[in-house]
Amino acid sequence: MDDCIIIGAGPAGLTAAIYLARCHLSIRLFDSGSSRAAMIPCTRNHAGYPEGIAGKDLLHRMRAQAERYGAVREAVKVTAIEPDGDGFRVRTDHGSYPARTVLLATGVVNHRPEGLLPDVHDPALARGLLRYCPICDGYEVTDTKVGVIGTGEHGMREALFLRGYTSDVTLIAPEAGHRLDAACTRALDEAGIARIDGPCGGWAIEGDRLALDTAQGRMAFDSVYPALGSRIRSHLAIAAGALATGEGCLEVDDHQRTSVPGLFAAGDVVKGLDQISHAMGEAGVAATTIRNLLSERRPIRR
Repeated sequence: MDDCIIIGAGPAGLTAAIYLARCHLSIRLFDSGSSRAAMIPCTRNHAGYPEGIAGKDLLHRMRAQAERYGAVREAVKVTAIEPDGDGFRVRTDHGSYPARTVLLATGVVNHRPEGLLPDVHDPALARGLLRYCPICDGYEVTDTKVGVIGTGEHGMREALFLRGYTSDVTLIAPEAGHRLDAACTRALDEAGIARIDGPCGGWAIEGDRLALDTAQGRMAFDSVYPALGSRIRSHLAIAAGALATGEGCLEVDDHQRTSVPGLFAAGDVVKGLDQISHAMGEAGVAATTIRNLLSERRPIRR
């Protein structure tokens, strides 16, 4: 029986694996290969990398560090977490595994604009023509022409955030028309943010810009931000009995404990700031709590 099974091998899961392996615990890390961090072409706001680092390179370094101390990583997909006595049984597409504790670090999946196919999406993302995180890379679009795909309060807030970096921001409805109340409209007008109706389509990279069709014709931008929300990958914990918000974010206490004893969560799957540094901090808290919990049940080393 493993001391802890970590589900998800992004920054949160890998940080926890490093901590727990260095506590001389038996760790199994399940990696489905779908970490959102792997999509980052280059992050320049992660401390310690002034020239930036690609998401895949950061994950590679973290995996090597975890494995150096004995963490076992397996490329499997988890299908269920089942409480079993004082521990859990984690079922995967390659069998089931018992564990004393479980840490869920499965993150979220960004909603992509409809009709934006991989043959345009992926190279646009790699070139910085398509971006998903204004907090991470708003600096990189300073004084450029930016489009935001979204509407409602969420779209309005993302457009206003980006207005702090450039005066040329356009909010484009993903479908036929905007859904903006008077307060949202007033805030956009006061910030000088243009509003364009959708639907969006005809996505293509044209020169150094990402272009698309709108209700007012074809437009091209230096960078486009989809503000369409995300899907929180919390279903495994919810099915095991963990409480979550209406949006699906897992509810945890100050020590990253879910409502199910022995089941922890860290990173973007938990309500909070979707940032690498924040996910790593939560993972450090969760790992320390897991170590102390296991030590209370049975001394770790004799």
